[in-house]
Amino acid sequence: MLSALILIIITIFLPPVGVFLVAGCGMDLAINILLTLLGYFPGHIHAFYVEYVYFKRRDEARAGIYAGERAPGVYSERVQNGGSGGYGTM
Repeated sequence: MLSALILIIITIFLPPVGVFLVAGCGMDLAINILLTLLGYFPGHIHAFYVEYVYFKRRDEARAGIYAGERAPGVYSERVQNGGSGGYGTM
């Protein structure tokens, strides 16, 4: 809970840093940097969406629920899997 609160505070000030901490260096980070440069609020919306998907998938994975479809607009496998190593063979 504390880590999620710290992540939200970081994302409020610097949305790309929040996305980097959740998704790593990849397409989601590049999209968020571009959105933040185009407008501060689109960067926030994207960052909070990526973080929402990450925490939702993480909680589902801990509960043993498998999300069958991919979240739209999220390209990081780490976010799609909720930070877990995967669900086995895919």
